[in-house]
Amino acid sequence: MSFPILKLIAQRIALGIVLLFAVSILIFVGTQILPGDVAQSILGQAATPQALANLREQLGLNDPAYIRYFRWLGGVLTGDLGTALTSGQDIASSIWPRLENTLFLAGCAAVVAVPLAIILGLLAVRYRNGPIDKIISAFALASTSFPEFFIGYLLVYFFAVKWQVFPAISTVFDGMPFLQRLQAVVLPATALTLVVLAHMMRMTRAAILNVMQSAYIETAELKGLRPFDIIRKHAFPNAVAPVVNVVMLNLAYLVVGVVVIEVIFVYPGMGQYLVDHVAKRDVPVVQAVGLIFAAVYIVLNIIADIAAILANPRLRHPK
Repeated sequence: MSFPILKLIAQRIALGIVLLFAVSILIFVGTQILPGDVAQSILGQAATPQALANLREQLGLNDPAYIRYFRWLGGVLTGDLGTALTSGQDIASSIWPRLENTLFLAGCAAVVAVPLAIILGLLAVRYRNGPIDKIISAFALASTSFPEFFIGYLLVYFFAVKWQVFPAISTVFDGMPFLQRLQAVVLPATALTLVVLAHMMRMTRAAILNVMQSAYIETAELKGLRPFDIIRKHAFPNAVAPVVNVVMLNLAYLVVGVVVIEVIFVYPGMGQYLVDHVAKRDVPVVQAVGLIFAAVYIVLNIIADIAAILANPRLRHPK
């Protein structure tokens, strides 16, 4: 691996670390300006002023904001995400199984959405401006026009209520057999797939069509190669970089953007966990979940940047 590539990769990683640090500040500031009183939400409306004052002192809420931020950041860097105010449970141990559930749901959606989007994109290019291309494009437009909560409720109505094929509530638990777990996440995974499929397919189509204007594609056509072979062997490999970027961005969305879907299907993942504790104004939990979501999103974006760098022949084979 050449020095320019290593330098670019190091720059991307350093930028990701700086960005994550900046996001941590925004998350902390955002949670501090939330309306309501943490002590009041814990003790209830019947709490005395003295009890509220004692709890605020105990929780360190009277300390300056910068001290509380660096105390929280120091804990995060040592693996201590703090303790949930409303339940008294360790946040790290509570988050881990929910993060596994969210990653499982996102993984199921990605396994279907990524190859299907690439295949549909290739078909749309092969039969561009024809009936197949128009049907695929119309499906993509319809899919992106509907918000994810509408798609989720539509799936619940038809497949859970009307036809009773799949459960409306996606209940999963430790030790659950794999096939049963798959059956439980079919509807939320389908909703997520429909949300990201259209964008990945359209960007794949656009990237390949852009490459199809190149001179070497015309040379391949003059040699008499079949159209689909030209797309598969010559156009698609040279369009990998933008396609990988789109795929990684949508994978990041699958992990970070599951909040609405998890709430609709009452799925015990990170999104549901976040919503429950926002309602309780449990600031340490909200901070921890927000930071994990930000870290996942930034890491996947860094991977996308690195993949694009490695896919660039000018960097792989410098003159």
